[in-house]
Amino acid sequence: MKLSTAMFSSVRAASRPQPVPSSFPSPFCKNFTSPKGSKSTVSFPLTRPISSNGKRSLSASLSSDAGSGVPQSSSQGAESFLRSVLQSMETVYLYRNPTARAVLELVRSAGEDQICYDHLAFRTFGVNGHGIDSMASFFLDYGYTQQEELRFPAKKLRALWFSPPKFSPGRGGSGVHGPLPRAFISELLVDQMSPQTQDIIRKYVRISGNGNKHAALASALGTLTWEKPLHSEFQQLARESEYAAWTLVNGYALNHVTISVHRLKSNLKGINNLNKFFEDNGFKLNSEGGVLKVSPDGLLQQSSTVADSFPFQFSDGVIERVPCSYIEFAERLVLPQFKNLPENEVKEFHRRDGFEVGNADKIFESTSKEQLTRRAA
Repeated sequence: MKLSTAMFSSVRAASRPQPVPSSFPSPFCKNFTSPKGSKSTVSFPLTRPISSNGKRSLSASLSSDAGSGVPQSSSQGAESFLRSVLQSMETVYLYRNPTARAVLELVRSAGEDQICYDHLAFRTFGVNGHGIDSMASFFLDYGYTQQEELRFPAKKLRALWFSPPKFSPGRGGSGVHGPLPRAFISELLVDQMSPQTQDIIRKYVRISGNGNKHAALASALGTLTWEKPLHSEFQQLARESEYAAWTLVNGYALNHVTISVHRLKSNLKGINNLNKFFEDNGFKLNSEGGVLKVSPDGLLQQSSTVADSFPFQFSDGVIERVPCSYIEFAERLVLPQFKNLPENEVKEFHRRDGFEVGNADKIFESTSKEQLTRRAA
């Protein structure tokens, strides 16, 4: 399906950045709020027990507030705060990334009243407490549960993903006001980098001080926890690790959000349909390993746009366009043991969960110079 030129132009016009005051309001906030009168069925405890397997989790007590002595209003307040922080992260992300805004508006214009996120992704420096744990602590405090580790030896990366609290779905909202997304947090294994690159990263981590304790706040405000780097330092990191260079200038900003394709209701449902829809409307998709990334079991299928770029002024006055963020699409197919379920009875837990190293390794390339150069061609 291809939109008319007039409709596509109007979507592009709607996605142009607007001046952002210090409070970071979003021109799209109205599109990501819950319907009036909707009531949350989510309850969040206010303590953080340690499970028997060593993973911090709150999900075990999500349904037991009535007997825990935790006031219902307090639990709802915790949920409201979590979603407010995620919305602030999303606001910064949408302001900085016009492609993501245009994609969401285009999908909405095709008849989708509710757009759900599969996961949110962040990048970090794995050194001196500034790695995965710095961002994960926020999600763990609000009910997320640590899941599997993924390793990317060639890129010198590791990642963990976190499942959201278990709750009754049906809020009816979009984006961060819909079903809570997974969190995918990766880190650069700094100790495996060259001495020159290590020195640069350690310099800025040291400048950050206790910034790692406020990673979620930095992401929500759209600010670095360290000073702007020198252009030569950015170039050194980019030669060795484009991931490292991206993190140096973007910090804890949302690296990408992911649309849950199987939750779509219109004729865009199905990732091949969605990919064709975007390509027909002029979007460049990450071509690393092919546009469609498929897990070995065939049940996790992913694609993504190529990252936007923005002019960044380095501390020595040099201005250069650097990669920002992108938007991803993920379709989770029904597990074999549930393949005979009627479609209207299929729930999220009937579908393939988790992540796949092979897919994620190629999705990382959405911010690479090679992909950005192809986009500009």
